[in-house]
Amino acid sequence: MNVHESEKISQILEDMGYKPTEKRENADVIVFNTCAIREGAEDRVFGNVGALKKLKKARPNLIIAVCGCMTQKEATAKLFKQKFPFVDVILGTFNLHEIGDYIKKAQNKKVFELWQEGEIDETKGYNRTSGENAWVNIMQGCNNFCTYCIVPYVRGREKSRLPENILKEIQEIVDSGKYKKITLLGQNVNSYGKDLSPQISFTELLRKITAIPGDFCVGFMTSHPKDLTDELIFEIAKNPKLVKEIHLPAQSGNNRILKLMNRKYTREHYLEIIKKIKENIANVKITSDFIVGFPTETEEEFNDTLSLIEEVKYDGLFAFMYSPREGTVAAKMDGQVSQEIKNARVNKLLALEKKIQKEAKQCQKK
Repeated sequence: MNVHESEKISQILEDMGYKPTEKRENADVIVFNTCAIREGAEDRVFGNVGALKKLKKARPNLIIAVCGCMTQKEATAKLFKQKFPFVDVILGTFNLHEIGDYIKKAQNKKVFELWQEGEIDETKGYNRTSGENAWVNIMQGCNNFCTYCIVPYVRGREKSRLPENILKEIQEIVDSGKYKKITLLGQNVNSYGKDLSPQISFTELLRKITAIPGDFCVGFMTSHPKDLTDELIFEIAKNPKLVKEIHLPAQSGNNRILKLMNRKYTREHYLEIIKKIKENIANVKITSDFIVGFPTETEEEFNDTLSLIEEVKYDGLFAFMYSPREGTVAAKMDGQVSQEIKNARVNKLLALEKKIQKEAKQCQKK
């Protein structure tokens, strides 16, 4: 999602007459599109913005802009303004599409503007930078409020794009002849269309997209297990244009932790979905996300996560150490796990993934 939004920022800047440069020293405008999902990402932003102080002093006409999830948090945005007074533009996620106008204004005065909500922008195009893959955002926001996640607070509630606008964009992508794959994006694509009138399901949208003539395939991310339907599984199985890949974040293999995370499914339910996927979709590739060291997670409960990974045998996974996000429920929980334990657990998890991948490769050779 961040890559795709950066493609929009890039297109806005190019429409203004700017061109990309590899060297910051040569730039007239530098934009940081930030992420707030983990503390490490925020630390890197602070470091990179701070490193521009000397460059800004040497070149006062250089415009520096910071936008995205990190600055959608008002407290963080104000900290930027205080800590880095040389930054010219600060905005959040809801008004990101206005960045061109803000950059023009910043030539005369600094801009600090955060919207608390906003509609999906359908007016700006994308400078697509991901090779033969074209990202297409089908919705924004999230209604799930997992206790560890900042997304609903910085992206707002779920809003679906109108299907006709999505289909128009995809038709243009197909007509260009540049892209072999189209990847649909949403915080939870399975929830697509529930807020529209008349409602349309994600599976129905996939049928409309794949009915467009052309040589292309369609993938998507991310799916929430609680909303992944049998109808969607069967559609992936039979539709030749749909990529046989499903990214299905589990986050934990322990029911108590899943409940604390507010994930709204159990380990047993998750495994039932996995079983149905494998039984119906030939040669399917399944990937997942996991969080280790969630507040109060015991070693035994972490071992439940390892056993889930061993049972499913994922084709790939992303492992994260729990990172408290200010404003979320989990950040206020007692029983925060030490960094040392989180490091040990994530290393165990990654070692298990490596072992599974090695075994899978050996089986393929036989």
